Amino acid sequence: MTKTTTILVIGALAALLFIPFLGHVHLFDWDEINFAECSREMIKMDDYTRVYVDFKPFWEKPPMFFWMQSTAMKLFGVTEFAARFPNALCGIVTLIVVFVVGTRVYDRKFGVLWALAYGGSLFPNMYFKSGIIDPWFNLFIFLSLYNFILYHWKRNNFDKPGVDRSKLYYVIWSGIWMGLAVLMKGQVALMVFLLVLGVYLLYNRVKFYFSWWHAIVFLIVAALVTFTWYGYETIKRGPWFINEFLKYQWRLFTTHDADQAGFFGYHYIVLLIGCFPASILAIPSFFKAKYNGRYDRDFKKWMVLLFWVVTILFTIVQSRIIHYSSMAWFPVTFLAAYSIYKWDRHELIYKKYTGVLMGILGGLISLAILGVAIIGLYVHKLAPYVDDKFAQGNMEAEVHWSGLEGLIGILMVVALVVGIRNLSRGNYTRAARVLFVGTAIVIFFASAIIVPKVERYSQGAAIDFFIARQGEDCYVHTLGYKSYGDLFYTMKPRPTNPNSYDEQVAALGPHRQTGLFRHKSRPGG
Repeated sequence: MTKTTTILVIGALAALLFIPFLGHVHLFDWDEINFAECSREMIKMDDYTRVYVDFKPFWEKPPMFFWMQSTAMKLFGVTEFAARFPNALCGIVTLIVVFVVGTRVYDRKFGVLWALAYGGSLFPNMYFKSGIIDPWFNLFIFLSLYNFILYHWKRNNFDKPGVDRSKLYYVIWSGIWMGLAVLMKGQVALMVFLLVLGVYLLYNRVKFYFSWWHAIVFLIVAALVTFTWYGYETIKRGPWFINEFLKYQWRLFTTHDADQAGFFGYHYIVLLIGCFPASILAIPSFFKAKYNGRYDRDFKKWMVLLFWVVTILFTIVQSRIIHYSSMAWFPVTFLAAYSIYKWDRHELIYKKYTGVLMGILGGLISLAILGVAIIGLYVHKLAPYVDDKFAQGNMEAEVHWSGLEGLIGILMVVALVVGIRNLSRGNYTRAARVLFVGTAIVIFFASAIIVPKVERYSQGAAIDFFIARQGEDCYVHTLGYKSYGDLFYTMKPRPTNPNSYDEQVAALGPHRQTGLFRHKSRPGG
């Protein structure tokens, strides 16, 4: 199979994994609905130069992802499918990118292993079915760093064939990708990039591996890309929006935003569980192996440093949210592919603890899937024993469980047993195929069958209420909790009455027509 054919096969399989059932379940509060609402309002206001939510300026994110979503909404309508479609495309592109990078740095076998690891691990796969910003943000940072690594190899005469472009070429592309990352989510992209470069510099005893001229070119190119919006916004409307955005970024760094304090080792637990099975397979690659040249040792070094920079940085950040450390998915899945690759080449010794840890964590995940299916069958009988009245009411939602949902958990068990058996017998590539393909299939069916049923208990009643209010001459507000569902699912028109933002006026005004939804299970309720 040629490289081009392999790319086409990976793209087609990724499309089958990520595109079906995108609109099968409502968007989830907060982030998914928040971002979709920003994109809907871009279309409604016919203003693509500034981000709004509830028809007021929203300074928490730059506009690039909303440009993607609003484009999809113009193509497919204002739907869940359209809101998630950009990330499905990102999933296809990401798997192709890691294949191409893995093939260039090592060989085609490694490229396939890396694509398998990324597409067949829990959160990396699931996030390509979501409507949040991070998949594109992470991809742009990775491409920027990768091109800078190629520049470094070119400048310092590394023993790697195929790095045949000029140093300036790699620097310019590194700057372009970084500029796009900043447009996607902000300056934290440049912070991560520079921290990785700085740690690499210290690791090499402050021996400069780049020229200052090329560093300046990188910064100029990145700045020019970001200027297409940041500069336009500042020139047209002044610095207010940018100042508020920077204040928000600082607040995330220093305070517990969105009630996400977490605990100190939060991101390591998230990565261990969320990147399963790649997380377990990656562990041996943190230790020494037999290297096949400078480039082999160096690229692994970059990936290990990227992992530690991301996890330590977002451990320091006070707001701890699952996707904050998602940039680490690239090094984790790389290191998982690296373990398999080196085991096959007898350049790394397989340790039995890998299979044991795989069995323990995989078994717990399988039990969790089975547990959800079993609880679903008896949730009505459990409801009277729950003290919280709101939670009790949610548990009484009419959701049909057949019990067959548990087969998804059993499928996970089968993949684990076969995969671990192949690991113990030294069939490492076959084990990787079984574990990653099996996990991808489990996620596919869980997303299609289990997630929509669970969503009915978590927010189904609220979303139904909002949808029923579409087109009514009324104000809809949530009481006691924060939500963006009342905006997106009522398809709220642009207000003409300033009192519409006042809950008291909406509820008690002389000419009121009011929709109120009360929720007591969230903080502040």
